[in-house]
Amino acid sequence: MTNKIEIIGKGQYAVARHQQFVDREGNLVRVVRGSPKPVPVGEAYAFFDCSASKDDIEREMPKIRELTQTPNELELYLDGTDSLNGDNELGDIAREARESGLKYVMKANYPTATNSQTANELVGILNNAYRPLFREGEEFRGSVFYKEKGEYVSVDQE
Repeated sequence: MTNKIEIIGKGQYAVARHQQFVDREGNLVRVVRGSPKPVPVGEAYAFFDCSASKDDIEREMPKIRELTQTPNELELYLDGTDSLNGDNELGDIAREARESGLKYVMKANYPTATNSQTANELVGILNNAYRPLFREGEEFRGSVFYKEKGEYVSVDQE
């Protein structure tokens, strides 16, 4: 019997899932080889609607990342809004997004960055996703959220 270890992250910040956790202050951190302290990981979520399929979005992401000039360390994960459930604040945000017709959630992790910085990178990605992924005249609908002082806030609400 072999146990498969799931690796999250990439490059020097790639770790097994058990090496990433929430610290006592509520911040996401990773235990990384060569670092004497856990490395903070910024985290943000974009909820949005788009007529493009998940495959189309994933296919366009390398071009969008290049246009946006996102750091290589920025990790992006795309899924449907139904993937986030639970009786917590993020689950409630996802439920509201689903109910308002938003199909997708893009999670961003950015080692060594703050949640706010990560959210700003995600906003840049969504801005550059408009041309290749949205049909002419299709209006962007969505919001980016990150945790600030223990609560999720929208980038537009700063």
